[in-house]
Amino acid sequence: MSTNIGIDLGSSKTILFSGSNIVLEEPSVAIVDTDTWEPLYFGEKAFKMVGRTSEYYTAVFPIEYGVIADYGVAEQMVRYFMRKAFGNRILKPKVIVTVPSGVTSVQHRWAAKAVEASGARNVLTIESPIAAAIGLGIDFSKPRGNMIIDIGAGTTDIAVISMGGIATCDSARVASSDFDNAIIRHIRKEHNMQIGLQSAQNIKKQIGSVVPRPIEIAIQAKGSNLFTGMPQIFEVTSSEIYEALKEPALNICKAIQAVLEKTEPDLVSDILQDGIMLTGGGALIYGMEQLLSEYLGARVTIAPDPLHSVVKGAITALKNPELLKNGNYRLRSIQDLIIE
Repeated sequence: MSTNIGIDLGSSKTILFSGSNIVLEEPSVAIVDTDTWEPLYFGEKAFKMVGRTSEYYTAVFPIEYGVIADYGVAEQMVRYFMRKAFGNRILKPKVIVTVPSGVTSVQHRWAAKAVEASGARNVLTIESPIAAAIGLGIDFSKPRGNMIIDIGAGTTDIAVISMGGIATCDSARVASSDFDNAIIRHIRKEHNMQIGLQSAQNIKKQIGSVVPRPIEIAIQAKGSNLFTGMPQIFEVTSSEIYEALKEPALNICKAIQAVLEKTEPDLVSDILQDGIMLTGGGALIYGMEQLLSEYLGARVTIAPDPLHSVVKGAITALKNPELLKNGNYRLRSIQDLIIE
């Protein structure tokens, strides 16, 4: 059968949406043979091996900063995800894939071609802020400014949209993965312990914050002692993780401020009056809504389903292209993305 599919090809996760359901949500990672670079495992199975492989295997994250960094691995990863989600039940599906705002035509084309190689037809691309706005039911066809902030794993997509298109935007290379790296550095410096990516993410989810918590909390974590090389259990507190996350959180604030400084004053006035919509996995870090509101001096609201609002909006745009008919934004097909 034929069907419509929305794909959020993210640095951390790939999400497939079809009908009215999330049909697949797995890490955007592959385990490859170190010598041949042939992918062996993808998704959840590959992610469990990150930091645990021998010298014969290498973990590859083919999507970096929201765009394809390793085309060959990305193409095979998408093909694997499509087959896992749908098997042979679909014939030449119509697919829309999200990309960060402001990326080049080449990057649009790479994303579309990687999806097309999985057997899709009529592959279209849409920038994440536009997709998020549609997914949240925001009417941006009128001459009024709306600000969407999508804090993903690799990038923070910031866009002011009005009259059906993007007025100003930036895809800042500071996002949720920077919080993970900041935690790894902090644990190494302050505790003389080495932890992996998965441990850092667990710490971030459990006690991470970008504003001080009213009550101090602590958890036990496991790592490798830098001096002895032996495994060790140690305690981490929410206050020290807050200190570790201050810098990347401030960088996100500054990136948003830079976009506002490039925005027309009347649009900024609209944003101050109507508020800012926050989406993406980074929106779920404790205190992000409060931090941005205090720094920017505007009301900030977290989307009802921040992890999936982009992909839901993408599939809505694919099914209802008339939503964009009154603006200057249009979905882009591979044929449109001619490399000049």
